Amino acid sequence: MEEFIRDWGYIALFLYSFGGGFVGLVIAGVLSYAGDLNIVVSMVVAGTSNFIGDQFLFYMARTNKAYANDTMKKYGRKVALAHLLMRKYGSTVVFLQKYIYGIKTLIPLAMGLTKYSFKKFTMYNALAAIAWAIVIGGVSYLMGEIVLTYAEEYKYYGVAVILAIILSVSYYFKKI
Repeated sequence: MEEFIRDWGYIALFLYSFGGGFVGLVIAGVLSYAGDLNIVVSMVVAGTSNFIGDQFLFYMARTNKAYANDTMKKYGRKVALAHLLMRKYGSTVVFLQKYIYGIKTLIPLAMGLTKYSFKKFTMYNALAAIAWAIVIGGVSYLMGEIVLTYAEEYKYYGVAVILAIILSVSYYFKKI
């Protein structure tokens, strides 16, 4: 299994991080602590992919407004939240959206539909992706010891707790 992780882990992390990557980077951080991956490479891969994904969404919305509007119609309340955050926090929302489940892909789309500067978005997105990768990767690496210690001892409970957390967070953000 370790060989499979070493061979395909970074590729999977890159593909997963293109559309978000929070959970993937957390897993990569823990696997890095275990010695199966390298934390610096994991942060670079996840941050780069996350940056490219947001740039793609911004550019797609900018060049294909009809498709972006149709896509965003499905997420009415989340789009409204994205617009409120953009008005309230301005450019800072590029940093915030990296950490808010449910609107991560909507902010670049919404910003691409506006007259927001492409250069400005690129600069903020690059800084936000770097900060996101360092914070999430670093914290998950540091938490790796705790996770691995308790994972072996309480592995069956851990799966139930993780599923409960994922379901709770998903339910909460569907209600927004």
